[in-house]
Amino acid sequence: MPESSLDAALDRPLRIGLVSISDRASSGVYQDQGLPALQEWFGAALSTPWEIQTRLIPDERAAIELALIELVDQAHCDLVITTGGTGPARRDVTPEATLAVATKEMPGFGEQMRQISLQFVPTAILSRQVAVIRETATHAALILNLPGQPKSIKETLSGLKDAEGKQIVAGIFAAIPYCIDLIGGPYVETHEDICKVFRPKSALRVK
Repeated sequence: MPESSLDAALDRPLRIGLVSISDRASSGVYQDQGLPALQEWFGAALSTPWEIQTRLIPDERAAIELALIELVDQAHCDLVITTGGTGPARRDVTPEATLAVATKEMPGFGEQMRQISLQFVPTAILSRQVAVIRETATHAALILNLPGQPKSIKETLSGLKDAEGKQIVAGIFAAIPYCIDLIGGPYVETHEDICKVFRPKSALRVK
């Protein structure tokens, strides 16, 4: 690819796929909270252009796999985030569906998500959240399983700060822009008061 074309590809908006997984919300029993919470967080956190596609689906493994494949392979999302379906209950199959469509596993994200949640509740060890890369011949995306509650979504992405604003536990989004760099996605920046991105010096753009 010519250098000018490569630059244009890296400067395009970040494409985000958001998938809320809930039998009751998808059937209209109650209003979904995961998608609005995610959209609100990204609206506050990202300082570079982004666009989203959303899906609200039941806890069905085949439906989850289909949504993830479509968002990566057809919609060419760079980042796909799911909420819901990561516990030990029989209907919780989000991690299985995510692993089924994966090319690579990224276990560090799941480890950090549980570390954040354990600051609040001991039952965080019951979470089975995973993260993976899905690659095609021409595209790659990071897929992450997040919790379903708005408060937990914010804490997982942003991390934890003390009363003076000092970071106690890093949120997972601090590492996501560099991961997207490495798999060929656009250069993503954030508002540092919400989430400060980390990149090695060699990966920083000169402003």
